[in-house]
Amino acid sequence: MAVGLEVLGDLGHLGLKLAEVCHRLGVTSGSFYHYFDNWAQYRRQLIEYWKVNGTLAQLKVICAEPDPRQRIEGLVEVALRLNHPAECAIRAWSRVDPDVAAIQSEVDRLRHRVVLDAALELGVDRARATRFADAALYLLVGYEQAAVAPDLDGLGAIFGDLLSLIEGRAGLAS
Repeated sequence: MAVGLEVLGDLGHLGLKLAEVCHRLGVTSGSFYHYFDNWAQYRRQLIEYWKVNGTLAQLKVICAEPDPRQRIEGLVEVALRLNHPAECAIRAWSRVDPDVAAIQSEVDRLRHRVVLDAALELGVDRARATRFADAALYLLVGYEQAAVAPDLDGLGAIFGDLLSLIEGRAGLAS
């Protein structure tokens, strides 16, 4: 599954081909079919793997943090470590595959919800907290879609500025 995500990141969803995955794994297609009934099954399991390992597992750890500010900072750290090229490819894939779109939407809703809940716990009113969560998600998606050179330090700084703005509005600046 990790190799499939690498292929997505390197070649996009259109480059996600059996031959490429097998080549990178150093296995034959016959060997591949020992583990998967067909290519469609592999693709379904790949996107499910991304959801479970790339999102749900990390959110579970983050949500265990009782301090909402620390929770948001933890989300920023996770966002900075994401496989952004693969995430971008998954978004492109979701525009042409309804099953991938459903999982992508679920992941976006989960990420949004964690930010929203943390902002509400910081004492931010619901409307502003919703806009804050929207902005955080839009920032991540925009970063992944931008054609400029990756700048994780810049992304982290922008997330930090966004958090400072919402805390300042709530009278909670640290």
